[in-house]
Amino acid sequence: MIPHDIRVVLTELYEMGQKNDAETQEKSKKMLNLEPDTAQFLHLFIQSSRRTRILEIGTSNGYSTIWLAWTASVTGGQVISIDRDPQKQEQAEMNLQRAGLRDVVELKCGDATQIVAGLPGPFDCVFFDADRYSAPEQLAFLLPKLTPDVLLLADNVLSHPQEIAVYLSAVEALPLFDKVILPIGKGLSIAYRSRAES
Repeated sequence: MIPHDIRVVLTELYEMGQKNDAETQEKSKKMLNLEPDTAQFLHLFIQSSRRTRILEIGTSNGYSTIWLAWTASVTGGQVISIDRDPQKQEQAEMNLQRAGLRDVVELKCGDATQIVAGLPGPFDCVFFDADRYSAPEQLAFLLPKLTPDVLLLADNVLSHPQEIAVYLSAVEALPLFDKVILPIGKGLSIAYRSRAES
């Protein structure tokens, strides 16, 4: 069960994000937080599979990052979260501190593709939740840095099918991965590799 202090922060963040997005026309100013059912599913799914090296692309105000950080705190893992917007990442840092999870997360600010290219890995879970057009290039950089039993997750599959189509094609072409799209929230793509290529 989610701790009370974390639940309070998450509820507040989601409600504030919904209000902000309804009142803001400029896309870059929107928080675009995960749907709560998607966030809870990710927490249960990642925790049950004992992921410990989690990469999130798209921090925003830290709503999804807090869910991932709580998961990592249970599995004894760490999260690296990337966002290009320094103001949003400042909010995320403050919100992670409020939730008592700041020490579980390494925040990186800048162009996600450039940052991903320089990360050493390895990662056993990657969550794509930012610019869907750049996700295929990020995936290409990450492939040598993934553990044999990696999980690849991506949101907005049903809400933005055209934008994420190239990423889904790239995932579909990967050998040894099982893939499924769940109609949860805005649509979640899951790809799982159970073994490395021999």
